[in-house]
Amino acid sequence: MSRMSKDVQKLVGHNARRLRIAAGLSQAEVAIKMGVDRAYVSGLELGQRNATIVSLWHFSQALGIKVGDLFEEEKKHKTAR
Repeated sequence: MSRMSKDVQKLVGHNARRLRIAAGLSQAEVAIKMGVDRAYVSGLELGQRNATIVSLWHFSQALGIKVGDLFEEEKKHKTAR
């Protein structure tokens, strides 16, 4: 697997965890909504899963977000001068 693919998996995983926590849901709750094992959600969040678009869609539906939110890079905050 290429480095770029791994970077995307890590980005999606980081965002998945951040957005799940912001939604106030546990991995188990998301897994139930998705119809998968909690270990699947954990692997996704750790960037260990090469999730299909269908899985990402189910994840986004479970959280009430857009699939694209999983691919957004965090904005760097500018410091005041």
